[in-house]
Amino acid sequence: MINKIIDIDKSLMIFLNKTISNPLFDFIMPIITNKDFLTVIGVVLIFYLLFFGGKRGKIAFLVLLFSAGMSDAICAQIIKPWVGRVRPSHEFIEYINLLVSKGGKWSFPSNHAANSFAFATVLSYFYERKKIILFLSASVIAYSRVYVGVHYPLDIIFGALTGYILSWIVLSFWVIVKMLSLIHISEPTRPY
Repeated sequence: MINKIIDIDKSLMIFLNKTISNPLFDFIMPIITNKDFLTVIGVVLIFYLLFFGGKRGKIAFLVLLFSAGMSDAICAQIIKPWVGRVRPSHEFIEYINLLVSKGGKWSFPSNHAANSFAFATVLSYFYERKKIILFLSASVIAYSRVYVGVHYPLDIIFGALTGYILSWIVLSFWVIVKMLSLIHISEPTRPY
């Protein structure tokens, strides 16, 4: 059963990476997936949240910091070494178009997908009207990893799920803390 799923994943990889490749995506996807590009976008977003987002922006930043940090660490430090799936750029190179450097050895799950979905989940909670553009952007970033040849489709699906779930855990914790603080504030003070 697992071998069948892996075969389907590899076939889908070839389709999404090679069969539908085109000059426009060959130019755009390496830019979208580039860590420097994503870092600049992240810094601009954080700057906006902290200096122009008011109290909501500052809270969103803190929740985002925990969510993305947890997502990144769990994917890179725990799941990837434990699963030990080798990137397509290392083991499947003769069947794909590799448009960027090979990357690290481990593939599953995709940190890009996990982190971009962590961002989308947290920010869509605080800025619900931006939900569609946030998740669409996260999906494009995740797909870019397959298109450039460094992740299999299952890597990005599970990365996205990991970022989404971990963000909701952090958001739920934040809501509990917020509710407890409201209960504490509303309790009448007793004279001693």
